[in-house]
Amino acid sequence: MAKVQASIGSVLYKTEIKSAANSIISDEPVSAGGMGLGFSPEELLASALAACTCGTLRMYANRKGWTELTEVNVTVDFSRDVQLNVSKMQRSIKLVGELTEEQKTRLLAIANKCPIHNTLTHTITIDTLLL
Repeated sequence: MAKVQASIGSVLYKTEIKSAANSIISDEPVSAGGMGLGFSPEELLASALAACTCGTLRMYANRKGWTELTEVNVTVDFSRDVQLNVSKMQRSIKLVGELTEEQKTRLLAIANKCPIHNTLTHTITIDTLLL
């Protein structure tokens, strides 16, 4: 289970996000009225998918002993159409190393099973409590 806390003061959009051991700043870009001090909420969502994909592929390759995989690079483009209420993520994965086509195909299948991918492609419920 993951638990984070976010707090915003009087500075427009600058939000401090804390977990039990880490903290980051979220903000909106200057073009959207923020100060660009950190990742936007959309970037944080996209980065969760990118980071989980990288970690999942590295873990799988290590378990298989595939030392040929020297690097995994993941780019996630996230966009929303507010009028149609549709969100889209396009994930691009670059596998660096001398891998066979069979290994690449297997790694693609594993990428589609990473926990954040599964979360984003299945039903999500959000319960909100006002304290």
